[in-house]
Amino acid sequence: MPSIEVLNSVSVHISIYVDLLILFNRLIGNIFNLLIFLSLKTFRENSSSFYLTAMSFLSIDELLTDSSLTYCKFRAYFFQICSLASFTVAHHAFVISFFIRIIHGIPTLIYQTRTISTTTEVAKCEILNSVFQKYYNYGFIIILASSLPVVLTTLFGSLAYHSIRQLAFLTVPLVRRELDKQLASMVLVQAVFNFYVIVPYIVRYVVNFSTNMSRDSYNYVILQFAINLTLNLLYLCFAVNPILYLYMCIGKIP
Repeated sequence: MPSIEVLNSVSVHISIYVDLLILFNRLIGNIFNLLIFLSLKTFRENSSSFYLTAMSFLSIDELLTDSSLTYCKFRAYFFQICSLASFTVAHHAFVISFFIRIIHGIPTLIYQTRTISTTTEVAKCEILNSVFQKYYNYGFIIILASSLPVVLTTLFGSLAYHSIRQLAFLTVPLVRRELDKQLASMVLVQAVFNFYVIVPYIVRYVVNFSTNMSRDSYNYVILQFAINLTLNLLYLCFAVNPILYLYMCIGKIP
């Protein structure tokens, strides 16, 4: 059984090296996604490509790290806006949903603050209002930002799979049919990958806020290691998806 020191060391190394790799892949991949989806007319005219373009643009928001008070407030604020955008990027509803997300994130600007631990002297961002903290943990993180996107992407991924099966029977031009098949496949990949990386994060988040452990206990260290691991797995979703999209686009663009 690994010791507490070993687990802490592994957790620190994961945070340093894996996060840097995710940062690089996510930034480069999403930039290339934007170049591809915005430069080709065949992609700009498709609703699936609109969703993928919007998500590539919004994913770039979560790249930087800082611990100032201003950044604590605005990073959490933009995180709410971009997280809820994952299932509100329809053409006609985009403007309305955008203003709803702006209003929804205002309490985060008010209650999010920067604190410094008295024991470790490490600065971190947290919410001090207990009522809003409960809503943020369970209402926003678990339901709006995690569970609901998984349900919706799984639903629309299933519809995309059904569309792929029906494309062979549709009397549409070959180029258009291949484009629709390609974009439907990309949405399906997004749905499957999101399910396997977000569900562990949801489980870990529920366990973390449902149990009270001593910070000196071995179980607490195990839980913190799991938190770090699932969080990096969640970030990996935004780094791998652009690579998958680029792979599926190369050599298949009509």
